[in-house]
Amino acid sequence: MHSKFNFFLYFRGIDKTTQTMKILVCISHVPDTTSKINFTNDNTGFDTTGVQFVINPNDEFGLTRAMWFKERQNATVDVVNVGGPETEPTLRKALAIGADAAIRVNTPATDGFAVAQELTKIAKEGDYDLIIAGRESIDYNGGMVPGIIASNLKASFVNNCIQLDIEGDNATAVREIDGGKETLNTTLPLVIGGQKGLVEESDLKIPNMRGIMMARKKPLTVLEPNENQDFTTSISFEKPEPKGAIKLVDAENIDELINLLHNEAKVI
Repeated sequence: MHSKFNFFLYFRGIDKTTQTMKILVCISHVPDTTSKINFTNDNTGFDTTGVQFVINPNDEFGLTRAMWFKERQNATVDVVNVGGPETEPTLRKALAIGADAAIRVNTPATDGFAVAQELTKIAKEGDYDLIIAGRESIDYNGGMVPGIIASNLKASFVNNCIQLDIEGDNATAVREIDGGKETLNTTLPLVIGGQKGLVEESDLKIPNMRGIMMARKKPLTVLEPNENQDFTTSISFEKPEPKGAIKLVDAENIDELINLLHNEAKVI
């Protein structure tokens, strides 16, 4: 299925002859998917020992698309993260990829609503035209932050975004929906929840030595958080149960297979 329609939420005129597009990319600092996950303090905290942290994959697709706008449309690109000092190497990587400046809000990112409130403040004060976030982070998988930001800003919002083109004030976005894709036309300011497909994986950028050296000279501003309330608290964590032993059933023994599926697996 493929549908196409126009929608309008909020408009702010931008004179592109005097002002370049300002982009804010929200960056989450998450464990690499190959990391072995463990918990501490009676399963109430995440054990970071030996864990490699990376840019959230959904955010990396968004950052790469932002760099496309910078290179071809002379946009400016800032990156922002909510987290402690341990997240700064991830922000520095984003700067090495080509972002112009970085902002870190100095508070743990443990509640999606509180994170969205902090990012909303940054977006408002920076007067950004386009805010790119991942549709969700791969650690907590809350999937709520970009939608809350858009609501706070009274801006257009496209989630599950897999394609984005901007010409002047006008944006055309494609998002995944059940059974197909949907093409949307809207105006800036715009918030998207990006994901795989926003750029090709082969287009993802790896910092080179020149980018790494330049990143050291780019501004990384640390801001103290607002007094936002956390509405959720993690009580405990647990890992999935280990997979059980495999039982092989002879292809001719249908009765035994049915018995196991009914009495042990309990799926029929």
